[in-house]
Formats: sequence, C-alpha cells, structure tokens
Amino acid sequence: MLDIKIIREREPDVRRALQLRRSSADLDSVIALDKERRAALAEVESLKNQRNVTSKKVGELKKAGQDIQEIQKTMREVGDRIAEYDQKVRELEEKLNQALLRIPNMPHASVHEGSDAADNLVVRTWGEPKSFSFEPRPHWELGEKHRLFDFERAVKMTGAGFPLYTGRGALLERALVQFLLDFHTREHGYTEVSPPFVVNAASMTGTGQLPKMAEDMYHIPLDGLYLIPTAEVPVTNIYRDEIIREPLPIYLTAYTPCFRREAGAAGRDTRGLIRVHQFDKVEMVKFVEPETSYEELEKLVKDAEEVLQRLGLTYRVLQLCSGDMSFSAAKCYDIELWAPAHKGWLEVSSCSNFEDFQARRAKIQYRNKDGKTAFVHTLNGSGVALARLVVAILENGQQADGSIELPEALWPYMGGLKRIE
Repeated sequence: MLDIKIIREREPDVRRALQLRRSSADLDSVIALDKERRAALAEVESLKNQRNVTSKKVGELKKAGQDIQEIQKTMREVGDRIAEYDQKVRELEEKLNQALLRIPNMPHASVHEGSDAADNLVVRTWGEPKSFSFEPRPHWELGEKHRLFDFERAVKMTGAGFPLYTGRGALLERALVQFLLDFHTREHGYTEVSPPFVVNAASMTGTGQLPKMAEDMYHIPLDGLYLIPTAEVPVTNIYRDEIIREPLPIYLTAYTPCFRREAGAAGRDTRGLIRVHQFDKVEMVKFVEPETSYEELEKLVKDAEEVLQRLGLTYRVLQLCSGDMSFSAAKCYDIELWAPAHKGWLEVSSCSNFEDFQARRAKIQYRNKDGKTAFVHTLNGSGVALARLVVAILENGQQADGSIELPEALWPYMGGLKRIE
C-alpha cells in the first residue's frame, strides 16, 4: 500500500498517479479518515497529558492532607474519555487501513501514459513469425489429432476452462515444468520452493489481490482460504510479518497450478488453452534493496526471455502503459509469444516491480546499510505460464504431414521424444 505520509505530503502527485492509472479509487475518503484519526490522536494525547499533570498534583495534595475526592472524580471522567478516544482511534485506523488497501500503486516515472493495452509499447522482438507452406492448424485441432487434451471430459468433470492433458500432452506439460525449474535454478541462480496451493486472506491482501480483485479469485468460504491465482502470492508471503535475516537479493522460483475465475472474460478466446481457469506456471520472485530494484527488473525480464530463446519461439516484449498495469505494479513488462494459427500474440509472462507497495501491505522488512529497518522492494515475473506456451509450441512446431516438432531443449525431458506424430 502507499505510505500515508506520501499521500499527505504529495497529494497532487498521488492524484496525478490515479489519473494516469485511470483509477477511480476514493482518495478523498483516505484523506478525510487520516485527518479525523490525527485529530482524535491529538485529543487523546492532550487528555493523557492532562491526566499525567493532575496525577502529580494529586500526590502533592495528598501529602498536604487536602481533600482530593473532586479531583479523583474528574480524573475518572478523563479516564473514561481517554478510553472512548482510544477506541475511536482504533476504529479509524482500521477504516483508514481498509481505504488505503484500495489505492493502487503509483506508476514509476519511466512509465508512459496510456489507457489500455492498445497504448502499450513494443520494446523489442526476438525471432520472426514462422511462415508455412500450408494453412496452420489451431492447437486444439492438433491436440485432438494427437490425443494431447480431452476438453469434453474435462467439462464433464469440472466445467469449461479446466483442461485435461492426456498422454504425450501430459508428458509435455510435465517436461516444461521440469525444464523451466532447472533452467532458473541452474542458470539464473534461483532457489526452488514448493509452496501451498491455497492461502489465507492475509496472504492475498499482502500481494494486492484482495480486496480489489476478489471477484476473480476462487474462495473456499468454509475455511476462509483461496486457491492461488499465481505462485507470487504464497512465495512473496514467505517473509510476511518478518525482518529478513538473509542477505539481499533473494531469488525464489516455484511451480504451482494457478486458479482464476476471470470474471467478465466470457466470450474471449474461450476455445482450447488460450483462456482457462486453471493453468500451470513457473514463477520467479525477488526480494531486493530499493536501490537496485529497477536493475533487477531488467534482469528478471531477461531471465524470462532466455527461456523462450532456448525453446526457439518468436516473442516480443511490451512495456505496459499507466492504464494497463496491474493494481500493485509500479512498472511492468509483458512478454508475448507468436501463435501462427491464432494469428496473434499471446501473453506468457508479466514481469513487475512493486517497489515497497507489497512489502508495506505484508510488512516485509530488512536492515539497510545503516542497520535500520526498511521495507524491501518485491518483484515477480512469470517464467513462464504453460498453457499458452503449449499453444505456441504446438502451433509453431506443426509440419505439413500433421506431426509436431518439439524444441531441442525439451528432448531430454520428453524421454528423447523429438517429434509428436
């Protein structure tokens, strides 16, 4: 969340940031609650000071043998008022905290203004879209031909948007998970963790999914738990409510399934694997010192890019405009793969610097060079999401005879299988 001091001292900047993000967040209520809370604090501090002064006076009067009953009565009344104001301050602090949780992060100065995805900038492209001597088939036709998925039975078991991988499709999914984890741990220096796939509300709040995006989350009301939308949530919350003792930076990577209701997304790319409610993903999470976080963001993007380069897939990197960034991000890049049958680009990675926005919400601190506690900067990036990666591998690897050539990097993970035919 934003530091309330920043809102107090830089209110015009915060209002401009909300305008850049095209956000309708209620900053006025935050400012009003903060003023009311500070006024209540001032009043209770004044009453406590009055009580302290009078307590000393009572002692002097006792020694002098004077009647103190009236003063004691007054002090009891002051004590009751102090208790009332203390309760009022606690209630106002809770209201202020809830209001602050709905204010998005401020965009970094390098983020360009824009309203939506149409305003995002292409930073670079790697490779060229593949040309075919035949009309390329979409991934769902390839999957049906080679029995890689069974969408009909998946609908029967659960509902639309929950894929069932079968045979070599399931093998490909598992091979990709292993390849990605090996790549990030062996070549990029990440430490692998295996977190829970469900988390509590405090964890979802810490990374910014709650309360803003509650309708997109799968909730288990009986237990008060949530299915994770990304490994970012449990991995970032490893250090929630802690002062990190390990030296920074800390690089963590994890495989998890991800669950997203994506309310309001009905009718958009609903066939096949392009838009699903459950998908596998390997995530990268960083905890770094504030001075290095933007350098670390560029490294994070390169880590995700190298995965796609090793797989020989054409991709592009976009810098997101102010109006298209996620709620918690200060700066964000998306990486998109070219899918020839889809005739378009598919996002497979989003790499973000949250600065201290998540750390304030989750109370994640470290000791700086002066030995003082400060909030870390957190970053995360998909390294990468598998459903659309599978789409790109199948559609780009298809041959005129209907077979599918697999990237060489996957051969060892596929038991030596080089081609699906």
